[in-house]
Amino acid sequence: MAARGLVSIVMSTTSPDTQTPSQIARAVFHRIFNERDLSDPSAFWTDDSVDYFLAAGRTVRGATALAAWFEDLFAAVPDWHLEIENTVDDGDRQVVVQWHATGTMTGAPFLGIEPNGRRIEIRGVDVIRLDEDGKVDSNTVYYDGAEFARQVGMLPHRDSPLDRLSLNGFNTVTRLRRRMARK
Repeated sequence: MAARGLVSIVMSTTSPDTQTPSQIARAVFHRIFNERDLSDPSAFWTDDSVDYFLAAGRTVRGATALAAWFEDLFAAVPDWHLEIENTVDDGDRQVVVQWHATGTMTGAPFLGIEPNGRRIEIRGVDVIRLDEDGKVDSNTVYYDGAEFARQVGMLPHRDSPLDRLSLNGFNTVTRLRRRMARK
């Protein structure tokens, strides 16, 4: 049976009351990231849903805006692939999803970042609270924003000469400010 068929059966034959939060999250992630199916954002989110993308410094509210966020991500990184590594839930309405994502910035700009063909590989965690209907009420997304910036070329590679120079410059300024404050 095709994966879409299986996910559709799971989502249509069980209610949010009989699915665990992990099962709901896995089905939603599958439809968004594997199938790229954002045709019905209300299947995942409500107008009150909110995602906090902490590393990006963005808060996105509402089903339509959340679908647009992911459409923009897929337009920027056409080969985006996200794999769930682990889920943990409280058996009620909260679930934590640990993931690993890869892709190449070859498409449209994303968050003001022009595509440059750089490869991205990041790990992250979503902390999701579901509403009574099994839709995302809130989601806080954690990943290493500095590492993302290094990979796309906005920051120097870790431990490179430029990275060490930047760190030394920062520390020199910090020491000078400390000395000035003591006077």
